[in-house]
Amino acid sequence: MHIFLTGGSGYLGGHLTRHFIGSGHQVSALARSQAAGDKVAALGARPVAGSLADTAVLRRAAAEADAIVHAAVDFADPAMREVEEPALAALLGGARPGTPFVYTSTGLVYPDGRGATADEDTPVDAEGSPQPYKVLGEQQVLAARGPAVTVVRAALIYGHGGSGLLQGMIAGARERGAATYIGDGANAWSAVHVDDLARLYAAVIARAEHGLVVNAASRTHVTMRQIAEAVAHTTGTRAVSITREQAEQALGPYAAVLTRSTPLDPSRAERAVNWTPEAPALLDDLRTGSYA
Repeated sequence: MHIFLTGGSGYLGGHLTRHFIGSGHQVSALARSQAAGDKVAALGARPVAGSLADTAVLRRAAAEADAIVHAAVDFADPAMREVEEPALAALLGGARPGTPFVYTSTGLVYPDGRGATADEDTPVDAEGSPQPYKVLGEQQVLAARGPAVTVVRAALIYGHGGSGLLQGMIAGARERGAATYIGDGANAWSAVHVDDLARLYAAVIARAEHGLVVNAASRTHVTMRQIAEAVAHTTGTRAVSITREQAEQALGPYAAVLTRSTPLDPSRAERAVNWTPEAPALLDDLRTGSYA
């Protein structure tokens, strides 16, 4: 199978590329720079020169593919929807009928459940989400006619020493001499190892069911305090509580994201494609695994 991938030079996209190629698939990956092209080529993929703004490139690449995976994500860009909307239109318009199309979303589309677990039937609203462009992207791809669209709502992705949040916490702990959490740190998060996530992508591509939405998470929930304590263990520092006000001064609106408590229910993915996470748990990987 020939899979076209956006975001192939990134953390998730790179591991997806490795997994797909290791499973015998051919991968072509969008590359917006020479460095990105060199990176995806080193993984064994064929670089496709262009960016998400190059809609003609996207449409042509989608038309040539047997499956399409959109994994290009920039959560920090407030204008991301303005880039992604026409890019998705090009990818969806170029895809042949029935082509598996996987849209990478996030558990952050859900409202703060204050500890309540969210499943795929939990209502999502762009106005109440810290990642509104992902809510709108989901709506756009699920409304498309032709390709077989699956939306994957991923929990905190970790593994192989990656993940922007975890790398930032580790770097911050080394710089300040303390790994911080907000308040009592009791808010619960779900997580998913990038290798398990790659297996889920492969499984939903093989299923090719239009309209499938799945949470990608292990069944083990962790608190932000536990994550901070594991980071402190790895960095030889202390885990320290800071106030919400201190967090807002340091992180701005992102402080609200770190105080969310919305663990994810992965039951649908388990049932639909017989998916079960197998990789080491987040806290183990932080303390004694790839982050140690």
